[in-house]
Amino acid sequence: MVEAAHHQQPPALVFDAARLSSQADIPQQFLWPADESPTPDAAEELPVPLIDLSGGAADAEVVRQVGEACELHGFFQVVSHGIDQALLAEAHRCMDAFFTLPLHEKQRAQRRQGESCGYASSFTGRFASKLPWKETLSFRYHSAAAAAADGGVADYFVEKLGEEYRHHGEVYGRYCSEMSRLSLEIMEVLGASLGVGRAHFRRFFEGNDSIMRLNYYPPCQRPYETLGTGPHCDPTSLTILHQDDVGGLQVFAAGRWLSIRPHAGAFVVNIGDTFMALSNGRYRSCLHRAVVNSRVPRRSLAFFLCPEMDKVVRPPGELVDANSPREYPDFTWRALLDFTMRHYRADMRTLEAFSNWIRHGHGHHL
Repeated sequence: MVEAAHHQQPPALVFDAARLSSQADIPQQFLWPADESPTPDAAEELPVPLIDLSGGAADAEVVRQVGEACELHGFFQVVSHGIDQALLAEAHRCMDAFFTLPLHEKQRAQRRQGESCGYASSFTGRFASKLPWKETLSFRYHSAAAAAADGGVADYFVEKLGEEYRHHGEVYGRYCSEMSRLSLEIMEVLGASLGVGRAHFRRFFEGNDSIMRLNYYPPCQRPYETLGTGPHCDPTSLTILHQDDVGGLQVFAAGRWLSIRPHAGAFVVNIGDTFMALSNGRYRSCLHRAVVNSRVPRRSLAFFLCPEMDKVVRPPGELVDANSPREYPDFTWRALLDFTMRHYRADMRTLEAFSNWIRHGHGHHL
């Protein structure tokens, strides 16, 4: 009887990029339905403003452009951001060094069930179908003064991968601290654009507990039947993304998929669900995805700004009145993160589903 039960268990699916990226016959779990899979015509570009951040929130034109983009689709790009190009280059070099390791080496940092950090090869443990064609390495960054100068990132790398990865950890610790600084500057612009003052959101996120993710999308021999990342809205507050020059980021705007082409030296910024709630629905958290190609890998660095775990997410009073009643209930980032880890695969309706879940009395369990 035990043998029969054992026999029915299919072998665990392992996404080994080195092996699968050259194969035309790929496991069924990676194939997406025809109505969701990418088409060659999505190469049309989404017009997103290129914001020069050197003037910051004091620049009325910057505030206007950012506000307009956030009401429309929540995406814009920033230049003159003060991020050292050498640090950016080293962050990409370390990412290459990690993802080109043999699978068993990468698995030393394996992400465990129900966790948001660690190495994941295509989330094979979490989902049964419509798997993303990618590998990721995610880790937390704590900006709190009590944490190490690098937000504890170097310790994470040494603990998971060994002392020889201290340099990687130091590079990403510096990178995260720069991303945190940049996020707070953007928060000043967002506060000014929403009319609540430059300091409001900056203060809210000063002690952020954020997530950094390295994304590696290997080539795929069936690029129009797979997706690197499926359609979703980020449940986090603000995403700052640096793409390599390959391209593959697409946003669903004006009823169709449009591409955001890589722009040397620019970061792509987008609003996440948590900030959509903080803005009382004024600013959009927009559906986006990543496509793959059959020739070269694509890499990206994604910093997800998140509030401290137990901080209550609630819009400032100025954004709530008789004409703009509350869109979402109060919640903590811990509760929303837990919801996406345990109950609900992030998609375009995450915040709506989560709000209903809270309203039905589940929130107090978290």
